[in-house]
Amino acid sequence: MHTTIATRLNHSMSLPQLNNDGTIRHFLGVEGLNRTQLENIIDKAMGYFDKEGRLINTDELVGKTVMNLFFENSTRTRTTFEAAQKRLGANVLNLDIARSSTNKGETLRDTLWNLEAMSADMFVVRHSASGAAHFMASHVTPNVAIINGGDGWHAHPTQAMLDMLTIHRELCLRDNKSFDELSVAIIGDIKHSRVARSNISALTTLGVKDIRVIAPKTLLPKGISRYGVRVFEDIDKGVADVDVIIGLRIQNERIGSPLLPSTSEYFKMYGITDSRVALAKPNALVMHPGPMNRGVEIASSVADGEQSVILKQVNNGIAVRMAVMALAMRGQGK
Repeated sequence: MHTTIATRLNHSMSLPQLNNDGTIRHFLGVEGLNRTQLENIIDKAMGYFDKEGRLINTDELVGKTVMNLFFENSTRTRTTFEAAQKRLGANVLNLDIARSSTNKGETLRDTLWNLEAMSADMFVVRHSASGAAHFMASHVTPNVAIINGGDGWHAHPTQAMLDMLTIHRELCLRDNKSFDELSVAIIGDIKHSRVARSNISALTTLGVKDIRVIAPKTLLPKGISRYGVRVFEDIDKGVADVDVIIGLRIQNERIGSPLLPSTSEYFKMYGITDSRVALAKPNALVMHPGPMNRGVEIASSVADGEQSVILKQVNNGIAVRMAVMALAMRGQGK
C-alpha cells in the first residue's frame, strides 16, 4: 500500500483541491492555496465564535455523514475533529483501525470503496504515508470530500490553519497588525515535522517576510533556506525580537540517536525557557502543536505562562476544522 501511494504521489500532488471557481473541494494542504483562500478559512472560523469567544453550533453538516479514518494515532487531532463535526451537526463514524480490514491485508483502495458504499460524504484521513490523502482524493473518492488530518512527514494543514487563526486572534487583532508585519520563529525537529512544513507554507502565503527556523544541523532538512526562511543554530539569536515562538515536539525515537544525544542536552541548547522568551518582543506569543515534552522542548513555566496560547490553539483547532469541513462540503458537486 505504501509503495502504491509513493509511486503515485507525484501525480496525485497535482490534483486540484479547488473547484474551477476557487472554492475548496478537498482540503489536502495549504500549498496551492492563495492568500485570499487562507484568509477565507480564517474568516469562516472566526464566525464560529460568539461575542464572548465561545464556540457555537450550526446545522451546516446536518444530514451528512463524516468518517474519521485515523490510520495513525492522534488523540488531540481526532477528538477536535469529532467535536467540530458534532458542532456542525454531522453524523460521525470513527473507523476502528486496529480491527479494520487493512490490518488483514485489504488494500487502502478497497477499504475506502467499501466505506464509500456506506454513503459517507466526507473522510477525515490521518496516515503515516506521505500523500495518502492525495491518493484517496485522486484515485478513490471522486464524490466525497477528503480532509487531510496529517500525512507522514508531508503536511498537517489543519494544524497550520489553527496556528494562523491563533496568531490572528491573539496577536493581529490585539496589536492591530497584519501578517506582513510579523516575525515568526519555529524551533525543533524541522526535518521530520509536517507541522513545520505546513506552517512555513501558510505563513509565507499570508505575507510573513521573516520566518526563522531554529534547530541543530541534524534536525534541519537539506535546502531548507530555499523556502525563504532564515536558518539559525543559535536559539538566542533566532528568537531575538520575534512576535511568535512556535515549539515543535521532539519524538522519543530521536533521543539517544545520532540526531540527538540526550533530552537534557537538547533542552540546554534549544529549550524554550523564560530567559529566551524574554529575548523576543514584549507580549510575544508562545505556541506548541502538542503533545508537549515539558523540560525537553519547553519549560513548564513558559508552557503555563501568560504568553502561552497553547490551550487556545486547541480551542481554535475546533473552529478551523469546522471551517474547512463546512467549506469542503459546500464545494462538493460544483
